[in-house]
Amino acid sequence: MRPTRPRPHPPSRTARFAALLAVCRTLVLGSRLFGASAVASAVPVHEWIGPVGSTPLDTNLDKVNGMTAVLFDFSGTLFRIESAESWLRATLDASGRDLPEPQLLETARALEASGAHPGSGVEPVGLPAELAALWAARDESARLHRAAFTGAARQVPLLWPELYDVLYERHMAPAAWSPYPDAAEVLSTLRERGIGVGVVSNIGWDLRPVFRHHGLDAHVDAYALSYEHGVQKPDPRLFSVACAALGADPRQVVMVGDSKEADGGAAALGCRVHFVDHLPVTDRPDALLPVLDLVD
Repeated sequence: MRPTRPRPHPPSRTARFAALLAVCRTLVLGSRLFGASAVASAVPVHEWIGPVGSTPLDTNLDKVNGMTAVLFDFSGTLFRIESAESWLRATLDASGRDLPEPQLLETARALEASGAHPGSGVEPVGLPAELAALWAARDESARLHRAAFTGAARQVPLLWPELYDVLYERHMAPAAWSPYPDAAEVLSTLRERGIGVGVVSNIGWDLRPVFRHHGLDAHVDAYALSYEHGVQKPDPRLFSVACAALGADPRQVVMVGDSKEADGGAAALGCRVHFVDHLPVTDRPDALLPVLDLVD
C-alpha cells in the first residue's frame, strides 16, 4: 500500500514569486538563444493520447519521479458540457418557450455546427470576418467570450432573439456540466499523496461554482483562468501562473488536457504533458486514472 504523504502547506508569497521568476527567466533566456518556437519544441512532451490515428511522441507511461503538482484542463478533461439538444431544451424550458421536436433537434444541430455551443469542442466553419478575429481572442476576457459565442449563435435564426443570451447563460450553470466518472477519484488521490492540483482553462467565466456544485473544489489548490489573466493557452504565461500559485517548478509538473494545440503549450515551460480524448462522459469512464501512475 502506498504511504500517504502529508499535505503540503500552501506556498508563501515569496515561494510563489520565486517560482514565477524562475519560469520567466527560463522563457526569456530560451527565447533569446533559440527563438520562441525552438523553446516550445525542445522541451519534453510526455505522451500524446489523442484521436485514433494520432502519433505518440512517447508511448511509455513511465512514472515521472519528483512530480510535485498536476495541472488539469477543465472542459473535455475533468468535465463535459451537456449535449446541444439538452442545452437548447433547458434554455427553452427556462424561458417558458417550446419548439416542435423535429425543429428543436434541427436547431440544436445548427447551433453546434456554428460553434455556438461552448465547451463542445466544435470549431465554427465560415464565420463572418468580423467574428473571426473575435473568436481567436475569445478566452482573453469575459466580454470577448460572451460576444464570440452569442455572435456565433446569431448565425442561426431563432424565433425569440432573447434566447441567444439565455443560451449563453445556460452553459455557465453547474447543472450543465458533468464530471468524468474518474475525476473525483483522481483528484482526491493526488491530494492524499500530497501532490498539488491546479486547473488551467481557456474560459470566459468563473468555473469555480461548477467544481463546488459537484464536490470537487475541495480537491483543487489553484485555478488559472484565461479571462482573469488576459492570456489564453497555449501561451506559457497561463501555465506559469498556475505553477507559481502552487509553488511548483514547471519541470516537476504534469499538465493533463484534451488539446494538443492548447494544452501542449505547457511543454514550453518544461512540464510533462499527458492527453486524454474529449469524449462524452459515458464513453470515457477511466481515461484519467493513468495520471496516478505518472506521479509518486
